Amino acid sequence: MVFSHQGEIPYREGQSVGVIADGIDKNGKPHKVRLYSIASSALGDLGNSETVSLCVKRLVYTNDQGETVKGVCSNFLCDLAPGSDVKLTGPVGKEMLMPKDPNATVIMLATGTGIAPFRSFLWKMFFEKHDDYKFNGLAWLFLGVPTTSSLLYQEEFDKMKAKAPENFRVDYAISREQANDKGEKMYIQTRMAQYAAELWELLKKDNTFVYMCGLKGMEKGIDDIMVSLAANDGIDWFDYKKQLKKAEQWNVEVY
Repeated sequence: MVFSHQGEIPYREGQSVGVIADGIDKNGKPHKVRLYSIASSALGDLGNSETVSLCVKRLVYTNDQGETVKGVCSNFLCDLAPGSDVKLTGPVGKEMLMPKDPNATVIMLATGTGIAPFRSFLWKMFFEKHDDYKFNGLAWLFLGVPTTSSLLYQEEFDKMKAKAPENFRVDYAISREQANDKGEKMYIQTRMAQYAAELWELLKKDNTFVYMCGLKGMEKGIDDIMVSLAANDGIDWFDYKKQLKKAEQWNVEVY
């Protein structure tokens, strides 16, 4: 979804904006702000720094009482007609800011709509021209989804790969359709395990940055992969991960 902010919400890649749904809650008060990761570069999809793009999935689920519950903000956004006014706040967030080093290795781990901040990174890296920035490093995206139909922005990623095959890698983990050699469902950590040794070597470099966005629980699966690899080098993974976090090389935003 693309929203015009007429240049009033300048933001950086990796930040979020708040959305306030119209109407009132069950207590008669205005709805609370819901944060969404920005899915566009700072220039926006139109390249004029006047739009912001969001990646929104309609939330509908059945609670323990058997009642159908609809997410207030996601349904409000998904039901909007083109041209509608929307209350936006922000931008906020510094946890997921893109590294400034154009030669960095950037490993991006996403599930579902957690792809949003990485689309913003990748547009800047591969679709835009900047006087003060040209990406020469490696961007490696792992995207986990349940079905092929859930893959977001695949056509864009295909174009990026064709444009810069030496600088962009993408691996998908489609849990309901793919399995590994052991017959296990292909979750994002399962796919990463196939490249575990290569990933560990990259993580030992001081210009490798890891970003994780999506469902809570992702990080544990990745920890499980890295513990033994680090131990082979006489390193305690959890201590090492603390060092990475301190150096802003390990960045997590899960929900």
